[in-house]
Amino acid sequence: MLQKLELIREKIPSFDRYPFNLPALRQLKTLTFHPKVTYLTGENGMGKSTLIEAIAVANGYNAEGGSSNFNFSTRSSHSELHEYIRIGRGGGKFRTGFFLRSESFFNLATEIENLDEDEGRKAEGGKSEGRKRIIESYGGKSLHEQSHGESFWALFMNRFSGNGLYILDEPEAALSPTRQMAMLVRMHELIGQQSQFIIATHSPIAMAYPSSTIYELSENGIQKTAYTETQNYMISKEFLNNHTGMLRILLDEKG
Repeated sequence: MLQKLELIREKIPSFDRYPFNLPALRQLKTLTFHPKVTYLTGENGMGKSTLIEAIAVANGYNAEGGSSNFNFSTRSSHSELHEYIRIGRGGGKFRTGFFLRSESFFNLATEIENLDEDEGRKAEGGKSEGRKRIIESYGGKSLHEQSHGESFWALFMNRFSGNGLYILDEPEAALSPTRQMAMLVRMHELIGQQSQFIIATHSPIAMAYPSSTIYELSENGIQKTAYTETQNYMISKEFLNNHTGMLRILLDEKG
């Protein structure tokens, strides 16, 4: 179980360079994780994805996504932040885990296909007895042969299992509102099986799990925030409750 994150501030060379100049990091000292779900939310550019990427890499996951067994890079673009954080753990090790990064999920799907093809060629050449294809752990159907949302859902339903650490960066990117609500149900099942989630999201639906801690990242740093007081919740509520008036203001229409 992840318990807390500590930024090793004394080792940081300069807070004037990326990623240490991000608003979320300038004042960060420690971050306590909820034993069930921890959310990172806030406006673009505040450092959510950078921070969650560092948490994933510090826990041994591939920077572009996947489990600790993946080791591929289509473009080395992750920051050095993971070298300057310390993760506090307790309560035993997780049996499994996964880092879902929505922006590079296509690359992960390609890597799965490539690994399965390589293993298949080895088996045909008598150099390997063969093994279960990786894709079988994702439902057995190529992730490229499904819609983005279907492939995400196949991951949640097939690859994720109990006693796992799941680090998700904007999982709502490919999911409809209905599927986002179904994701909460799936999370609840896995949490009941001793799993822990850390999620970066903009979605008021995705961050609605009741047993959680929400950190909102802003120009003022990182603040623990109640669900209904987050900027994304309040803006979404205001828009849905008065979309006509909001559109009139946004589009500068008169009368």
